[in-house]
Amino acid sequence: MVKILADSTCDLSPELIRRYGIRIIPLYVRLGDEEYRDGVNIEPDRLYRWSDEHGETPTTAAPGVQDFENYLDKDSEDEYVVFTISSSMSACFNNCRLAAEDLEMQERVFLIDSENLSTGIGLLVLRAAELAQKGMSGAAIRTEIEKIRGDVRASFVVDTLVYLHRGGRCSGLSAFLGSALKLHPRIEVAGGAMHPGKKYRGKMDRCIPDYVRDMEEDLLTACEDRVFITHSGCTEETIAAVREYLESLGHFKEIHITRAGAVISSHCGPGTLGVLFIAGK
Repeated sequence: MVKILADSTCDLSPELIRRYGIRIIPLYVRLGDEEYRDGVNIEPDRLYRWSDEHGETPTTAAPGVQDFENYLDKDSEDEYVVFTISSSMSACFNNCRLAAEDLEMQERVFLIDSENLSTGIGLLVLRAAELAQKGMSGAAIRTEIEKIRGDVRASFVVDTLVYLHRGGRCSGLSAFLGSALKLHPRIEVAGGAMHPGKKYRGKMDRCIPDYVRDMEEDLLTACEDRVFITHSGCTEETIAAVREYLESLGHFKEIHITRAGAVISSHCGPGTLGVLFIAGK
């Protein structure tokens, strides 16, 4: 049997995790001296309250080698396809590699560096789960996923620069100017790293529709299987407006709305929203 595993930064909903039988390996989130497991005993809203009260950002950490070993059964004949957040952003990929080596399971653990984050990973995970359901081997699944990895389109618009500043990903001056001018940068993920893109100005409920419409040409030629609306705590009205727009395109079979987990939320802050999909050929 081929089992599909992913670290918790894939931000898939509980419903999708159950539907496809995916096992999730949680990362760690630290609020001061207290340590939690992403998606297990820490929620983003609690994280935001702590961050605002203390004026600092939580820290995050990859699962250790032993954590990954706990998800791999050396005595079974199962194969494992394991997805991690971009190796340039975390030690998840390397720690899983070391776990497979320690257990002498390199021939049965097919590790995939997603070169992405959030549901940019999730899109690949779901495709792998569908291939596994069709009876494809772990090696064949990895080959197929690596063919489309670069076709994932992951971007998001940030409401506040405060969290990026606290986490050292944005200068104090940039955060101040962004807040003063009501600028909301579009962040794009490519080649395993985050890159700044277009800046939108004004209130988020006006910026988000502009951001989505800017992608219309790519959305209309995207893989039609699914598209994700992933957010870190946006209003229901904003989310509904994005969904209505995507539905109006008449292109996607499935439109999924997911809430980012604590690890992703700790870096982007509340109010962030992204539309993620796989580009068409």
